[in-house]
Amino acid sequence: MESGTIIAVCTSPTKGTTKENVGAGVLIEDFGVEGDAHGGFAHRQVSLIASEDIESMRAKLPELHPGSFAENLTTEGFDLASLSVGDRINVGCCVLEVSQIGKECHAKCEVFRLSGDCIMPKKGIFCRVIRGGPVKSGDPINSVI
Repeated sequence: MESGTIIAVCTSPTKGTTKENVGAGVLIEDFGVEGDAHGGFAHRQVSLIASEDIESMRAKLPELHPGSFAENLTTEGFDLASLSVGDRINVGCCVLEVSQIGKECHAKCEVFRLSGDCIMPKKGIFCRVIRGGPVKSGDPINSVI
């Protein structure tokens, strides 16, 4: 079983902004991250992106950090690209189900405006919360077999 680590838990009070790493949070079943503006958004309740993909963009924008792409969970050492819609992953004691891979950006984000590129439309993973609970930096992430 492939395994990685959650390195950041990020939230924002409003949509259309970057998120801040708050270090820990609560995933609420069929909602998303407690206190996050994107909570309750149909099938895109929780977003994930790999720190390795953020790092690949830092050549253009060195100030990028977890939350810069408005992701809720930043991972390390886990191959998000290997996931398919319908796959389930464990995040700490929580279970997420992949509901969408990538997204269409209707308005170019700040990262795109500054660098001419954004990884979220290609590399972002969106999930529904199947089983909620606490989540924090350092929690394991792995595929459900």
